[in-house]
Amino acid sequence: MAALVIARLTLAESIRRRIIWVLLGLTVFSVAITTWGVERLVSLARENGTGEVQIFIGVSQILVLVAFMFSFVLAMTAAFLGAPAIAADVESGVAHAMLARPIRRADLVVGRWLGLSVVVLAYAAVSGLLEIAAVRLVSGYAPPNPPEAVAYLAAQAIVLMTVALLLSTRLPAMASGAICVVLFGLGWMAGVFAGIGRLLDAGALVSVADATRWLLPTDGLWRGAIHALQPPLVVLVAAGRLGSAADANPFFATSAPDPAFLAWCLGWTAVVLGLAALSLDRRDL
Repeated sequence: MAALVIARLTLAESIRRRIIWVLLGLTVFSVAITTWGVERLVSLARENGTGEVQIFIGVSQILVLVAFMFSFVLAMTAAFLGAPAIAADVESGVAHAMLARPIRRADLVVGRWLGLSVVVLAYAAVSGLLEIAAVRLVSGYAPPNPPEAVAYLAAQAIVLMTVALLLSTRLPAMASGAICVVLFGLGWMAGVFAGIGRLLDAGALVSVADATRWLLPTDGLWRGAIHALQPPLVVLVAAGRLGSAADANPFFATSAPDPAFLAWCLGWTAVVLGLAALSLDRRDL
């Protein structure tokens, strides 16, 4: 119950600090800009006599690129929400006042995580589904599994936010946020290296890159988002023409993440959250 109260207070704090309103404003602005661009491209393509199938394939690839941009924005937002979650409370003395009550330190960590996860999920759902709906309105194309794509993007952000929360129990907010930004970039690059390594049969490179992807499973979740946005026709054509070489493309996925990987992501998040609670519990305040 204490964790749920702290989660509610975290949501109220996000509203009071206008974080949610800023995110909504950025969402409307970015959706308007990208939708206008898609509408112009589709209109020009139809004026030039391009077939609808080709237009839909082109729009699907644009959506993947937009999702890539949004994944970075969402991940960075999650990182910089999680980075000050505990550090700011400790530095300002709020944590001392809260923990003086019958509240465990683990409740503070879990409550902050729950509240911030709700913010991230809401931002991902509103932004992602609004973008897809707007693109469908101006082009007539909709990806195969919009909710699944949004769920993968939100899970990717929550993974990074959990890391930021762990770092926040020991480091200042700025340092935690910066480390998360670097880790996210390295995780994505590990996916690129793994794909190219398989194409070139570079065994050692693939092993290191795959290990990195399991240590920080953001890239695997990104591949799930790509797969949910791609029409089956693109997957079949690319797999038929390129074979295994298609996996070297960081904007293509032949299949969705398997259940074992998703189970690993859940367990990984629980372990990192537990480490965050243990770290704060052992910190001298």
